[in-house]
Amino acid sequence: MVGIGWFYSFYGNVIRFEAHVVDVIHPGLANLSKVEVREKLSKVFKTESDLVIPFGFRTQFGGGRSTGFVLIYDSVDAAKKFEPKFRLIRQGFMEAASRASRKQRKERKNRGKKTRGTGRAKARKAAKKN
Repeated sequence: MVGIGWFYSFYGNVIRFEAHVVDVIHPGLANLSKVEVREKLSKVFKTESDLVIPFGFRTQFGGGRSTGFVLIYDSVDAAKKFEPKFRLIRQGFMEAASRASRKQRKERKNRGKKTRGTGRAKARKAAKKN
């Protein structure tokens, strides 16, 4: 049996969201996934599960209870406008930007350091092309 309750609520008119501090009671379970929390809260608040963004959950010592924050936006556009990028990526609204491997970035940096003065920008540009 899993129970969800909240003990603090706030509605932001400008940002168009509700903020809640949520208690999740889960005896016998290690914890609930954020997807499960999102689905349960979307039923409680009668909204779409995409608009519910849980984060910052901490399990109490001894288990059985977790406390965290939940933001419930009025629309997907409001969520995309005000949420940080990393949370949008976790939620599935954005794709993570792919970048070169750590070793490639370091090699490019060091190739750019081999020249001095004004030729340095040109060398970095050439290293970037390679």
